[in-house]
Amino acid sequence: MENKKEIAFSGNAINGFLMLFVNLALLILSIAGIIYSIILLDGNNGAQGGWLLAASCVVLLVSIVFWGGFLLLEPNEARVLTWFGKYSGTFTRTGFFWINPFYSSKKVSLRARNLDAEPIKVNDKTGNPVMIGLVLVWKLKDTYKAMFEVDSQTMASSPNELGSSAKSIMNALEKFVRVQSDAALRQVAGQYAYDDEDAPTDEPTLRSSADEINEQLEQKLDERLALAGIEVVEARINYLAYAPEIAAVMLRRQQASAIITAREKIVEGAVSMVKMALQKLSDEDVVELDDDKKAAMVSNLMVVLCGDDSAQPVVNAGTLNH
Repeated sequence: MENKKEIAFSGNAINGFLMLFVNLALLILSIAGIIYSIILLDGNNGAQGGWLLAASCVVLLVSIVFWGGFLLLEPNEARVLTWFGKYSGTFTRTGFFWINPFYSSKKVSLRARNLDAEPIKVNDKTGNPVMIGLVLVWKLKDTYKAMFEVDSQTMASSPNELGSSAKSIMNALEKFVRVQSDAALRQVAGQYAYDDEDAPTDEPTLRSSADEINEQLEQKLDERLALAGIEVVEARINYLAYAPEIAAVMLRRQQASAIITAREKIVEGAVSMVKMALQKLSDEDVVELDDDKKAAMVSNLMVVLCGDDSAQPVVNAGTLNH
């Protein structure tokens, strides 16, 4: 029964420098044997030279085959090994080693990688088109799933591109991550309104609930990328704006909302100041005003306090004496 998760390679792994010395010795020995056998063939020892030539050729062939068993791994790199199509394990030991050259190996990187996705246009919960982008930090966690649960070959830009190159394999996986990130971002963005003006005040929005949105996005990405053995280290929205076709209209709406809020504050302050002025005039007996005079004073003060332009005072020296 085939494995369904990553396992460590349990085969023999010999020190690479030791096998390099042995292989060089075999190579030199085989070349020397071939040269000596040719000398024997030219002399009177043809049979002995023939056997020596055959043995030397076999040793040379073995030496050439042995060259294919060397592995060099840096930190946070791995080799996925298969034995004639059967998964044999993942080799993660750092250093220079030699294994059976008949194992097929594909090199993958276990280091963290960044994906800065270009902003995409989506519709929020209320149907408004918005531009939203994300930045994603991910790394490979399960090499078995990455190599055998998703079809990396079809994700490569050309059929012969993948091979055993770590760069081409990781580029194919990055394409898978990009597609799934796009789908997850659309799903999450469609569940929330852009801001509080489009949703009840108790509901989270894309603008006001960044932590909650990022947590939801990370959860959706984890679910989608687990199939390929990929771990999401961090996912967060790094760009959010209205789509260009409605940006100008929404800007005017925000400006109008800001003006209304400012006017409400100005009127509230003006009423408080007028009330205080009338109270002061009454308490200190500065002047006695009837209802008509109070109404006129309130009107004038409200115009002065709420107007955008500076007031131009008009001195009336005799009206209050009648």
